[in-house]
Amino acid sequence: MKNAKFYHAGCPVCVNAEKELVKYINPAEVDTEIVHLGEQQNRIQEAEEFGVNSVPALVLDDQVFHINFGASLEEVKNG
Repeated sequence: MKNAKFYHAGCPVCVNAEKELVKYINPAEVDTEIVHLGEQQNRIQEAEEFGVNSVPALVLDDQVFHINFGASLEEVKNG
């Protein structure tokens, strides 16, 4: 099974992207973890290590896909 991580910060752009994205990922094939960086700030470093620069972002097989633009990770860090 493949793994995916969807990082977001809870902003309207991120929430909308999450709703749309979840509809298209087959849970039988992809184990998707939703990571709300606004609530899980201890995971920001993990996101940075994958190469996430802004949210919303999807990481598939260690490859980052930035979706639209909600906030930079710097903005998320500084709350």
